[in-house]
Amino acid sequence: MTQTALPDPATLNAIPRMGQGVYWQDISVGQQWRTFRRTITEADLVGFINVTGMVEAIFIDAAFESGAINGRPVPGALTYTMIEGFILQSMIQGTGLAMLELHQKILGPVLVGDSVQALVEVTAIRPTSKSNRAVVTSQITVYNQRQEVVMEYTATRLLAGRP
Repeated sequence: MTQTALPDPATLNAIPRMGQGVYWQDISVGQQWRTFRRTITEADLVGFINVTGMVEAIFIDAAFESGAINGRPVPGALTYTMIEGFILQSMIQGTGLAMLELHQKILGPVLVGDSVQALVEVTAIRPTSKSNRAVVTSQITVYNQRQEVVMEYTATRLLAGRP
């Protein structure tokens, strides 16, 4: 088997990176994306509880009788982090520098077996005076498989500019 030699570093760096996020110059106010949809499983809930220590009875006891929600509710933080994972893997991978501010409203329950996805809309872009960066604000609307809005949040991030 012959082995192909890699191009020199300058040529290699000029090849687009798979999964690279967007630079602030390549987006505009009003631009929208929708994430993939993902079904939240019992394994997701258990893993999240184990990592975070959120051992509240409504999350750890499938037969908990005093809860206000029927079914297996999941923490809002789990829903949020799943959506942020989609955003990281697509919009801000390699270009997101910092989460600066977050305002979140949980509007409805998410249960094990629900499928969630989000609509992301850029609402503001403010270039900084330093290092080819911009502060980008987005409105994220999370909804379930029945098109019910279960969460809304505004995220303000620092994004890198084109090299």
